[in-house]
Amino acid sequence: MTLRFYDSATASVRDFVPLTEGRASVYYCGATVQGEPHIGHVRSALAFDQLTRWLQAKGLEVTVVRNVTDIDDKILVKAVENNEPWWALAYRFEQAFEDAYDALGILKPTYEPRATGHIPEMHALISLLIERGHAYPALDDSGDVYFDVRSWKQYGSLTRQNIDDMQAAPDADPRGKKDARDFALWKGSKPGEPETASWASPWGAGRPGWHLECSAMVTKYLGTEFDIHGGGLDLRFPHHENEMAQSQAAGHGFANFWMHNGMVTFEGEKMSKSIGNTINPREMLQIARPLVVRYYLGQAHYRSVLDYRPGSLTEAAAAVERIETFVKAAVSQAHSNGKVSVTGNLPDTFTAAMDDDLNIPAALAVLHETVRAGNTALAKKDIEAAGVALEAVVSMTDALGINPLDEQWARGGDATAELAALDVLVKAQLEARAQARTEKNWAESDKIRDVLAAAGIDIADSANGSTWSLRR
Repeated sequence: MTLRFYDSATASVRDFVPLTEGRASVYYCGATVQGEPHIGHVRSALAFDQLTRWLQAKGLEVTVVRNVTDIDDKILVKAVENNEPWWALAYRFEQAFEDAYDALGILKPTYEPRATGHIPEMHALISLLIERGHAYPALDDSGDVYFDVRSWKQYGSLTRQNIDDMQAAPDADPRGKKDARDFALWKGSKPGEPETASWASPWGAGRPGWHLECSAMVTKYLGTEFDIHGGGLDLRFPHHENEMAQSQAAGHGFANFWMHNGMVTFEGEKMSKSIGNTINPREMLQIARPLVVRYYLGQAHYRSVLDYRPGSLTEAAAAVERIETFVKAAVSQAHSNGKVSVTGNLPDTFTAAMDDDLNIPAALAVLHETVRAGNTALAKKDIEAAGVALEAVVSMTDALGINPLDEQWARGGDATAELAALDVLVKAQLEARAQARTEKNWAESDKIRDVLAAAGIDIADSANGSTWSLRR
């Protein structure tokens, strides 16, 4: 097995060899649940979902941890703005993230820890850092505890920066710090903050710093050394830089690889609510089916910028339809029983592309070339060749999480399948209504119409019979 990934820490593509034979461990930063998920959040989760699926396709048993930051300064501020308990706001938005992940077929992580459930582990890590001379209680008796960046000579190595060129850490009052760049491991309670957002600690009541949370949670579930740490490119500094520093300063080997996915832009510009050029997962799912949205968000190389523009989802829908049309025709002709193997039939060119730092664009090119070859075989009535192409297409789409035969899309996302089932039920009601009208049983006819109307279904009567539509 030869896998190569780009490692952000060394700025190079390296061979991936799991620390434990036959197993791989992956941690990627989940949401700070202060608001609705934006498309960047979902793109990041999808990138690491593709990574997980490919590691599994290579025969590895994969343990995935995706955290939830459910206590943070931003969450407390938003809760005050909404006049809502901070924990209620955090849980509400956590569910919104889960809904978006589920709609797009993103695999559930093995563990999904919340920061508020791991305070003792955070205390232990802070104590270890103080003991080793890399952290100190605030000099102003505020109850804060800081990481001493100058005590760790490797600080800045992940992003290849010099400490003196860095800006001050804006996470706490600098008057309690030895150096303005020192960052908070623990934040003492401040006047006006809710008591429920505070935990007892050896340094006084307070709450954990953002960077510390991830280090404590990942080591709880994956140990002090694991294979891959990932997240969005925007997290490299200061979040991942600080994670790496505090964990290694505590004596942990921490992540063997650092992988970061690129950002999402809108017609070449950074998305911003202030200028109105944003689109969120919910809006995308109103435009296109979940399978199409997943295809669009996952079609670029994970490290590249993904640019959204009007028409992007239409183009993705056309690509998905080409795949679906071939699969449907090939299943009908080459596999009349509808059973298609999804194992052991990946083209070498597809495997080579995926092994090369998850080169999704190259892998998709192989997929679409196979679809074209399959269509040619169908046109020539070469059933054997069409069957081979079908099994390759199904295997490739399964590895990418876009298999049109997967029940995920028929169950929760495939509008065509849902409407077909609904059509059968409604037409039965229309036939019963037509019979009642023939018998001049107007009360029964009106009752059926009212039941359908209450379900959001409109009826249109004409000389040719009755038709129905979903009310928008």
